[in-house]
Amino acid sequence: MRRSRLVLFLSSLLLTAATALTGATTAHASQLAANSGYAALGDSYSSGVGAGSYISSSGDCKRSTKAYPYLWAAANSPASFNFTACSGARTGDVLHGQLGPLSSTTGLVSISVGGNDAGFADVMTTCVLQSDSTCLSRIATARSYVDSTLPGLLDNVYSAIRSKAPNARVVVLGYPRFYKLGTTCVGLSETKRKAINDGADHLNNTIAQRARAHGFTFGDVRTTFTGHELCSGSPWLHSVNWLNIGESYHPKAAGQSGGYLPVLNGAA
Repeated sequence: MRRSRLVLFLSSLLLTAATALTGATTAHASQLAANSGYAALGDSYSSGVGAGSYISSSGDCKRSTKAYPYLWAAANSPASFNFTACSGARTGDVLHGQLGPLSSTTGLVSISVGGNDAGFADVMTTCVLQSDSTCLSRIATARSYVDSTLPGLLDNVYSAIRSKAPNARVVVLGYPRFYKLGTTCVGLSETKRKAINDGADHLNNTIAQRARAHGFTFGDVRTTFTGHELCSGSPWLHSVNWLNIGESYHPKAAGQSGGYLPVLNGAA
């Protein structure tokens, strides 16, 4: 009995020490990122389209002071903050227009990209305006592109980031599921909503695989957005906005602060 109690005591002590060490490591990593430069790259989900409060000098890129990169920088005061994410950006736009600020002193890079390459806007337009069968066919085309072409494009971006920022922790953020299923919801059919969600999962899985292959951290926002999808009663995403079509299916300010920021905090 005494031996068993001793083993239990030592096991508990080791577990406590390991937990403390893990917490310290996470805090240390975050502090290192804050003490060096932070660069926020990517598309509209990183620039903050849909969150409002756009920085006038960012023009059509629509960078928002309510976007998760801006919120993280405001809370952590990194040595430098370069916010180059831009609405509509594809992988090629990141490669040729967003990597300039990266250097050996960059400690943290965040990025979301791939949705525009896969035809996100056209998929949603097709599904909103056309039949179930046409919607599913367009999603199938997008999935095929994600399988055949997108991995190589992501590899190009991730390799360039690592080359230009060799010391950085790189966090690749994914995309939320758009709809809560099994509820009464005006608008798209359940068939369309499920297919769109499945397509988002497929895209996220591909992005996660390529990010991890490069030694990057994948930030999965599907968990934080759960319960806040469209049709949930408390959505953090815009539905179709006919008065400002560009904001449709993008995170609101609450989605940036409640959906994306905690994931970056946990990964940085």
